[in-house]
Amino acid sequence: MEARDRVVGWLGPAAVALLALGLRVWHLGRPNLLVFDETYYAKDAYSLLQHGYVQDFVSDANEKIVDGVLTGLTNGQPAYIAHPDGGKWLIALGEAIFGMNSFGWRISAAVVGALTVLVLARLVLRLTGSVWVGCLAGLLLCLDGLHFVMSRTALLDVFLTFWVVAGVACLVADRDAVRARLDGYVRWRPWQLAAGVCFGMAVGTKWSGLYVLAAFGVVVVVWEVLARRTHARAQAAAGTSTGPRFGWVRTTLATGVPAFGYLVLVALVVYLLTWTGFLLHQEAYAVRYGLGDPSWGSYVSSPTPGFLGGVLDAFRSLWHFHVMVFDFHTGSYLAGKTHPYASNPAGWLVLERPVAFDAQFKLPASACGAPEGSTCIREITALGNPAVWWPAALAVVAAVVAWIRTRDGRWAVPVVGVAAGWLPWFGSTDRPIFSFYAVLVVPFMIVALCLLVNEARRWADTAQRRYAVGLGVGLLVVAVVACFWYFLPIWTDRTIPYDAWLDRMWFSRWI
Repeated sequence: MEARDRVVGWLGPAAVALLALGLRVWHLGRPNLLVFDETYYAKDAYSLLQHGYVQDFVSDANEKIVDGVLTGLTNGQPAYIAHPDGGKWLIALGEAIFGMNSFGWRISAAVVGALTVLVLARLVLRLTGSVWVGCLAGLLLCLDGLHFVMSRTALLDVFLTFWVVAGVACLVADRDAVRARLDGYVRWRPWQLAAGVCFGMAVGTKWSGLYVLAAFGVVVVVWEVLARRTHARAQAAAGTSTGPRFGWVRTTLATGVPAFGYLVLVALVVYLLTWTGFLLHQEAYAVRYGLGDPSWGSYVSSPTPGFLGGVLDAFRSLWHFHVMVFDFHTGSYLAGKTHPYASNPAGWLVLERPVAFDAQFKLPASACGAPEGSTCIREITALGNPAVWWPAALAVVAAVVAWIRTRDGRWAVPVVGVAAGWLPWFGSTDRPIFSFYAVLVVPFMIVALCLLVNEARRWADTAQRRYAVGLGVGLLVVAVVACFWYFLPIWTDRTIPYDAWLDRMWFSRWI
């Protein structure tokens, strides 16, 4: 029976992930344009394939790429990139297999988006012990509009989301493994090592992954310390204590120091590996950005001799480039800038201001069968599924209360995940930031909702209660499916009548 449960526990989430992949690949190449920030990341990825590092593109590169002209796209100068290359290398993988076209630069995002559905379903299964609750989590993410759009666009956030969810899933697996072996300290922690790799890739995709690494690095230590202390007290009460009797400080150190190595140091190594292209071509960056800038140092014009000198110069250049990028994100360049789709993070979790990635207005009525005198429209809107986000936002609040009241460490997963992925953005409201960054937190919002569903499932010990829970979950799924179908045209650039588009703009802030 246990073997059967394991098989079902993989087949169910895998089926939902395959559904997610099919939906995301459907008409993936439409539109045949570089939409929104694809103009940076799809081209950066292609440059990595061609040159090993990101070069500046010529001014008409977008038009050439759309027309299939792939020569003379770059000018040979290293580009000023705003994010590490980890996510761009994954985009490049799709371009290497399928070519530099709209399908090629988006397919990696679609595959990674479907894999996120699989990992989330398995994570919730592990937290609840219920296959159907795990599959529910995967289905909610599968049918969420924001994750759907981000999985069909060559931006970095869907890759960041995957690595973060995978890293947290590894830490939850490590938590379960530790709880089965509390009588002694196990130094080999493969799940923590895997989490370190995932978090390294997360930070190597976008620096905002660092907040999640820091937050869950603390959580995993607290989980283990509390579990060991509880176990030690239970043994002492029963008079069967055989393991080491460490105090709070020694237990924290014995747990935290290895965790620091597995998570932080491994993540640092992986992060540096994502900068390999820069390190191998640091001379080009030093010449372009270091000459004339005294902060870089004299090695720019007089390289340090010897092999180790070259290695040292490469890492010095990487450090100075990091300072430049940090100043770009936090300094005066972006401060005070505006953007029509910028929004305050206070409204992200309730879908206050979505982002239009592409929009073609005033198309002829014949393009969509609209009444004569009307017009048609095509749009890609990064808007979450209201039937997912609004209940899940309430569930996050309930999760905070449940964590405080029960002190059950499972509630830390959604609460800390949402906090680490969302709250840091409140410190960046002086520059344009966008609601699609919240794609990182929607999996954790779904975890909160599914943990509540699981509590209702455990409460349902009579036929009437089971019926009530089944009816409630069924209505939720129906609402999610209905909203997905209703909003699908504005998530997939489908040509529809202007009036049909306006009907989907439920609030003025959605326009």
